[in-house]
Amino acid sequence: MSSEPTSEPTGADEAIGFDDLTRDIAEVPAVEVITTVAVHLMSAAAVKCGLAEGGAADKDLDEARKLITALAGLVTAGAPEISNFHAAPLRDGLRSLQLAFREASLVPDAPGTGPGEKFTGPVYS
Repeated sequence: MSSEPTSEPTGADEAIGFDDLTRDIAEVPAVEVITTVAVHLMSAAAVKCGLAEGGAADKDLDEARKLITALAGLVTAGAPEISNFHAAPLRDGLRSLQLAFREASLVPDAPGTGPGEKFTGPVYS
């Protein structure tokens, strides 16, 4: 008998199917969907602000502006529905991204005109 690994699926691999690893969207609470989408927007915005591993190579402030504005709209509209417990960290992350955007900009936006500030109000450091 050879001890080399085979590419043949084992019984255990066949027993766990894709359907077993996914949840039906109907089972996911709204608060989880909203926070998950917000975290994805935050992560993408951070990358586009040049805050991720790639740094300046991934920096694209036009894209970051769009993502931060979408995040601000989601957080502002969703906050009353998901409770302050869930909304507060999202607001903090949003504010941090707005400040990072302002810092990364060569010509900063006037207070109240930065990304998402039409939803959150002016953001000051």
